[in-house]
Amino acid sequence: MKRILAAAAGFMMLLPFVGTTDANAINFPMKAQIQSESAVVINLDSDMIIHEKNADIQQMPGPLVNIMTAVICLEECQDLEEQITIDESVYSSLYSIEYPEDLRYADICDGDVLTINDLLHAMMLTSSVEAAQTLAYHVSEGKISDFVDMMNEKASEIGMTSTNFVNPTGMYNMNQYTTARDMAILTQYALDVPLFESIAAAPEYIPSIENPQNHSNPQEWVWTNSNLMMDQQSEYFYSGAKGIKTGNLSAAGRNIIVTASKDGNNYLAVLIKAPIRDAEGNSQFYHLNDAISVFDWVFSNFSYEVILSDTVEVDEVKVTLAEGNDYVLARPKEEFTMLWYDEIDTSLIKRDGDNIVFDKDSFQAPIKEGDRLGEVTLTYSGETLGTVELVAVSDVERSISKYNIYAIQQFNNSEWFNKALLVSCVPCIIYIIICVYSFIKYKNDSRPIKSMYALPNLKKKNKRK
Repeated sequence: MKRILAAAAGFMMLLPFVGTTDANAINFPMKAQIQSESAVVINLDSDMIIHEKNADIQQMPGPLVNIMTAVICLEECQDLEEQITIDESVYSSLYSIEYPEDLRYADICDGDVLTINDLLHAMMLTSSVEAAQTLAYHVSEGKISDFVDMMNEKASEIGMTSTNFVNPTGMYNMNQYTTARDMAILTQYALDVPLFESIAAAPEYIPSIENPQNHSNPQEWVWTNSNLMMDQQSEYFYSGAKGIKTGNLSAAGRNIIVTASKDGNNYLAVLIKAPIRDAEGNSQFYHLNDAISVFDWVFSNFSYEVILSDTVEVDEVKVTLAEGNDYVLARPKEEFTMLWYDEIDTSLIKRDGDNIVFDKDSFQAPIKEGDRLGEVTLTYSGETLGTVELVAVSDVERSISKYNIYAIQQFNNSEWFNKALLVSCVPCIIYIIICVYSFIKYKNDSRPIKSMYALPNLKKKNKRK
């Protein structure tokens, strides 16, 4: 319910936005350097990427893969309370993997009976390989490769263009790769899948079935979220942080995907391949330090700013046949507001010159206040922030005298005039042809006819006699 209200609030704050052709994305510079090799930071309220680092470099996701495993299970399983009897043989092959130190367990034993919901919590909170492998085995009816195919099909469906899944556990495999951008896409998709967020963000979870045969004290069988940013006793505790997934590989580094909320603002950070140890070989949690730095930065330096007021006269465009001024001023139809970095002056946003495109080179009066004239594209540092419709600031009346002159000049070019001329000429030509034909016929009919049977001239004959 809280997420729905937060989303609604975010939507209301973004009503002033006018549609853009591209997704909101601008890479604001962070002052602090982060250790993670790849990163993406997104404001979830506006779906805006505000910082990225090597976002499209392929990396090993480690147990971040469990996010996709959970998505497939949640979408495929109709009853999350369905019980599954744990069979160790399903995941025992993992004991001999190349990097066994990467294996994470949730103290799940052979013969335990757990629900799908239980196993999802075990996997998301602890990266349990028993849970991940068992879930994939169950959904695919014993064919893990089919489950992996489902993972890759879903990745393609939601736009993860640089990802390839090989297993549902996240264990080391050179052919299993992704990018920070793709993991951000997956996480945003997952957050909209029912129950996913409540599972991934749970601080801890107690299995719904006690299984006393393997667990003598069921109350101590508790799965705690591996994200120390949620642990109030930890030095890495961060108020407002939730889940979503940690995923470490000894051969690739530490990874974390985490959200944080403060004062109604919600952010997602994807941090991949932070070093596991420092120069002296001491274990470090650089991924957590990075996450804290990112959230301190966004909550301290970002706020909603009016980028373009709806009262600003952006430009003017020529108007013909106008009574008085032969131009009209253009202003934004709506105020354009967006999340902005406080240390960057909004005056640096480009909104003139080639960024303004009018629908016509000139408009013909009359024009009413609010009529569409064109649009302006707002850009910063080569990135498109949005496109805003431009409308007329005021009415422009038509000049009767100018219009009459224009009408006369345009009369010969009028399409209807040409059609009328054609329609009238055809009967005239036909009439003339009929008249000429009738005259010729009349002349021919009125000429005397020389008879072939005329009487002979008798006088001439008598003279001969």
